[in-house]
Amino acid sequence: MHLTNKSQGKKYEIDMCNGPLFGKILLFTLPLMLSGILQLLFNAADMVVVGRWVGSNALAAVGSNGPLVNLLVNVFLGLSVGANVMVARFYGAGQKKELSEMLHTALLTALVSGIFLIFLGICIAPVALKAMGSPEEVLPQSVLYLRIYFFSMPAMMLYNFGSAILRAVGDTRRPLYYLTIAGVINVILNLIFVIGFSMGVAGVALATTVSQVISAGLVLNCLMNTDEDYKLDIKSLRIVPSKLFAMARIGIPAGLQGAVFSVSNILIQSSINSFGATAMAANSAASNLEGFVYVGMNTLHQTSVSFVSQNFGARQYKRIGIIALQCVGLVTIIGLVMGNGMYLAGSLLLRLYATEEAVITMGLRRLLLISCPYFLCGIMDTLVGCIRGIGYSVLPMIVSLSGACLFRIIWIYTVFQSSHTLDTLYISYPISWMLTGLVHLGCFLILYTKLKKNA
Repeated sequence: MHLTNKSQGKKYEIDMCNGPLFGKILLFTLPLMLSGILQLLFNAADMVVVGRWVGSNALAAVGSNGPLVNLLVNVFLGLSVGANVMVARFYGAGQKKELSEMLHTALLTALVSGIFLIFLGICIAPVALKAMGSPEEVLPQSVLYLRIYFFSMPAMMLYNFGSAILRAVGDTRRPLYYLTIAGVINVILNLIFVIGFSMGVAGVALATTVSQVISAGLVLNCLMNTDEDYKLDIKSLRIVPSKLFAMARIGIPAGLQGAVFSVSNILIQSSINSFGATAMAANSAASNLEGFVYVGMNTLHQTSVSFVSQNFGARQYKRIGIIALQCVGLVTIIGLVMGNGMYLAGSLLLRLYATEEAVITMGLRRLLLISCPYFLCGIMDTLVGCIRGIGYSVLPMIVSLSGACLFRIIWIYTVFQSSHTLDTLYISYPISWMLTGLVHLGCFLILYTKLKKNA
């Protein structure tokens, strides 16, 4: 049962619970993929500008902050996964009151989380960066970048939660439009602040902050002006304890999983830092390129969460197996094509970030060992999305933390200690993806079989 069509806003939504699935999965996924790629293009523009016009130290300062930022924000962004699952479930079940309460609870939680992150990020940045072993020539610029960047946290949270709500009802196009507008402004401001006013990493951070505010404003305006049952009413913003708990039950395990993943990535980043600024710059450039492969695949994780959640709410259990099979098939194709394509074009692409031959050579090595087998990560994440969609979030968290994070930490303190090379660090990624993905597959098959029996 679906909510009544009351406005043209319905044209942006996708009926996930009726009719053939493959075309709808593609229609849902492609705008998500374009959104992710555009966002990374704008992030890449940040790095290209500082790498070309400021220097490799500035490139290292901007690029090496990713694991630390992810560590601090992932717990809160995990809540947006919980909001996505619950909004999709209430929407699929036609429960209008619960849908509205969840939406307003989620957005107020996003705002409070963002404000908290401003203070957390500003206070912890210098200590954390020193603990990560950032070289002295990079540290001052890294601290400056992070302290400005964290002022964008409330806007980042509101955009991510708002986009999660729109995805839950099948709308992935409008977030793409809003991101495009904000991203173009980000690139223009980069050129003005960095090249025109010589503001260095501060200019990049300021441009990013402004663009985050714009994207958040656009998505909130969309929610406030719709006539659908997911309409945002500022006066109705309040935290309903039962809805917060439901969102947190799914979102906190997802966020903790992301945060602990970031811990393992911070340990790896710290190990990379020990090889010096050149290795840091090469790693930053290559990992930025890999980000395009990741977002291409991660769209299938988001797709599986929304489609499975809506069909779970509508009690269309047979469709869940079809959704899982089609999403895993698509993510495998995307990962193989994009991952290997990135390596084959790596020499040319890496030269957009830096001109030093040592940076290019080291960056290519990372692409070979991580980008080519990246499809394994896509399969792993898509299976996690299917499991979360049917309401299990603690289980994939435990599996992921054991199979990937704990494995990498053990790897660093054992294998890496006996073979102290970048290759040894990088090879830990595909091995952990394969092991964890196999366990996730077994878990999903068991849970799905149980779900069909109890239907």
